[in-house]
Amino acid sequence: MSKPAAEADRPAAGSGAPVAEGGLRASDADRDRTADILREALAEGRLTPEEHSERIDGVYRARRVAELEPLVRDLPAAPAAARHPAPPHSPTDGAAENLVAVFGGASRRGRWRVGRLTRAFACFGGVEIDLTEAVFEQQEIVIRAVALFGGVEVRVPENVSLRGAGTGIFGGFDVRTNEAADPEAPVVVVTGFAAFGGVDARAKRGKRLKNLRERPRKELGD
Repeated sequence: MSKPAAEADRPAAGSGAPVAEGGLRASDADRDRTADILREALAEGRLTPEEHSERIDGVYRARRVAELEPLVRDLPAAPAAARHPAPPHSPTDGAAENLVAVFGGASRRGRWRVGRLTRAFACFGGVEIDLTEAVFEQQEIVIRAVALFGGVEVRVPENVSLRGAGTGIFGGFDVRTNEAADPEAPVVVVTGFAAFGGVDARAKRGKRLKNLRERPRKELGD
């Protein structure tokens, strides 16, 4: 008995048939490369902070390469970056970290390696993220903060760039933009929203990274 046309055209499991490029699963490297384009567009004034915040949120929600392309289609260098998967990062780039505070508190401070993406969720509690002594091993990191009847506080060194924007619903989302004098300084982007709560991100006066170009990897514990 012949198979239905739709079933006959479907690649058999394990057959090794090529997958359409848009159907490829997006890797962390693909998302990071798209985020780099958005960061440059923000710095050049091509995107407003609100547009950047909305698009960067879409980057880290994307599951397939096809979902990344529309986010940068109208920006320079978008086609090459969005359509061609980038090589994977080394394990030291760090996986996403989650900080959750529900009717309690959570914090990350002291000397620690900060990964490319940190998610902070506070519900009837508080999350503190202190980057003033952290080790930055990437040019840009993203903090996605959600505060529901709670608060998220982010502090960065004075000589690190701080950007981002979010939405406050019966609450506040305050990112005090800080542009570092050194163009090679790390960039911290804070996005998300607050409902009946608050997100507060700012540079901490008197705190500075000693060496912006050195990315220590030894003698450092998580």
